[in-house]
Amino acid sequence: MHSIEWSLQDAKNKFSEVVNAADAGEPQIVTKRGVPTAVVLSVREFAQYKKMLALKLPTFADHLLNIPVDDSDSEDEFEFERLDVKPRDIF
Repeated sequence: MHSIEWSLQDAKNKFSEVVNAADAGEPQIVTKRGVPTAVVLSVREFAQYKKMLALKLPTFADHLLNIPVDDSDSEDEFEFERLDVKPRDIF
């Protein structure tokens, strides 16, 4: 997926191009004074984003933070309970 950056002024002047590119599946980034500020997405992509938020799926960081650690001083292997995590769908 390829995104394009637009200054706010250019995005205003060429709003039809911004919307058409977003509708074609290319997120459009709008900057203010060179700082990314907003993203224009197609309705399809926005719906997928909302669906993912609603599912409250664990993030990669959540998985990393839930890795069990061995707090014991013994050198024996330790047993730990595995999380029942289902892989999420790829959009």
